[in-house]
Amino acid sequence: MLAAAQRLRRSTDFAAAVRGGRRAGRGAVVVHLTVPVIADPSTATSPEPVRDNSAEQLSVPSRAGFVVSKAVGNAVTRNRVRRRLRALVRERLVDLPSGSTLVVRALPAAAQASYPRLATDLDAALAVARSPRERRPR
Repeated sequence: MLAAAQRLRRSTDFAAAVRGGRRAGRGAVVVHLTVPVIADPSTATSPEPVRDNSAEQLSVPSRAGFVVSKAVGNAVTRNRVRRRLRALVRERLVDLPSGSTLVVRALPAAAQASYPRLATDLDAALAVARSPRERRPR
């Protein structure tokens, strides 16, 4: 189980991650990842002195939340999928930058997916969400 400080619980936190984060879907899961922007003190244009937030930034844990809708299955199936995803995310949460917010949404295919397949899908989606955006030519 995730520690209380690592869980998303408020709907506003979920909404902020879904609206403002990078989305990547692979197989049976869709992830929404929001990585905090670290301000570079050399580019600051404010006349006020720059406060060192590095200690504060390091103390903020990465947080995760899960969305498993009724389309996935009945309550037993949804809880089984949620438990599997929670165990997978717990192992990967330490690899995310401090202060990141991750929302994992299970698709209906997650109900029949095996644990290794969910792990593969989650890893692939996280890799895409963490990669820098590429500009598409117009």
